[in-house]
Amino acid sequence: MSKVNGLKLLSVGNNAKTTKGDNDEYLTAILYLSPADMIDGINLCPMAVLAGCKAGCLNTAGRGQMNCVQQARARKTIFYRDYRDLFIEQLKQDLTRFSNYCLRKNIQPCVRLNGTSDIPFENLIDMENDYPEIQFYDYTKTVNRINKPLPSNYHLTLSYSEASNRYQSMVLDAMASKHNQNMAVVFRDKDSIPATFKGYPVIDGDKDDLRFLDKQGCVVALYAKGAAKKDASGFVIG
Repeated sequence: MSKVNGLKLLSVGNNAKTTKGDNDEYLTAILYLSPADMIDGINLCPMAVLAGCKAGCLNTAGRGQMNCVQQARARKTIFYRDYRDLFIEQLKQDLTRFSNYCLRKNIQPCVRLNGTSDIPFENLIDMENDYPEIQFYDYTKTVNRINKPLPSNYHLTLSYSEASNRYQSMVLDAMASKHNQNMAVVFRDKDSIPATFKGYPVIDGDKDDLRFLDKQGCVVALYAKGAAKKDASGFVIG
């Protein structure tokens, strides 16, 4: 897929998993920031400690191992922290540019704003009215986000962890109360992925990143990458 020129915050074609879903029908852009407690004065993943995913964060997976990539994410995060209004304005320009590119190519634009963060962007951008043509989606460990009305073009997948009984109960309670909700579970490796988990059927979440296409009421199976391979907190299962 051709590079989308002029994007300042969003990235296209730099994630091995999203590129599996990039084709003549879908193209995904992602915003990568620095996650929990990496930049002074801001924590973009408020549930990271409770959910135990801080050490095993996917921030270190793939190209995230490169210093230049970490520096770029840090600069964007400082921009978000110190100049919030300007950041949102630039993000909107990126969304418009990316959307226009996809529409010219007759491709569905898909945007994941929390590539390595957990920000309630639904409170910062009017996704439904300003960008109805974009399919937004994210993973989240902030369970209360799914208990509020979301834009019709924004799909959230809960992220499971057994790092604490409190967090585990929060996610399982949310799944039990909502029949159309999915939760992503990170397993130790591909061979440890079961057919069912906690009573829910398991589907393959690694074949692509297009979570809004998943059958609902399921566990979305992922497997550990980057620092998560060594995780012992309970975030990675198996």
